[in-house]
Amino acid sequence: MGKTVLVIEDEPNIIEAIGFILSRDGWRVATHSNGVDAVEAVQARAPDLVILDVMLPGRSGYDILRDLRAGAGTSDLPILLLTARGQAKDREMAESSGASRYMTKPFSNAEVLEAVRDLARD
Repeated sequence: MGKTVLVIEDEPNIIEAIGFILSRDGWRVATHSNGVDAVEAVQARAPDLVILDVMLPGRSGYDILRDLRAGAGTSDLPILLLTARGQAKDREMAESSGASRYMTKPFSNAEVLEAVRDLARD
């Protein structure tokens, strides 16, 4: 496979778990842990896919997602949005912000792997 995923997440346990699952599946995994310069990190690394947490230090994942959707080189980038909130309004906000897929925490390893594989195929 050899594709790159950028995980923008501030919880070390989640970074480690997702990194392990995806690298075992053949993905190259890069990580970033704050919202302040997350858009720049995406632009610099040019990943094939992004896993983006909603609650990040410095900046909301929703704001980052809107900026990425407005960017010329990132408007079609597959983005899996992760959040601890699973209410209907949160799902609606993710969809209106342009998330390719939305997943609530806690999640299973199989769910993450399936979502990433699906997004990579699209």
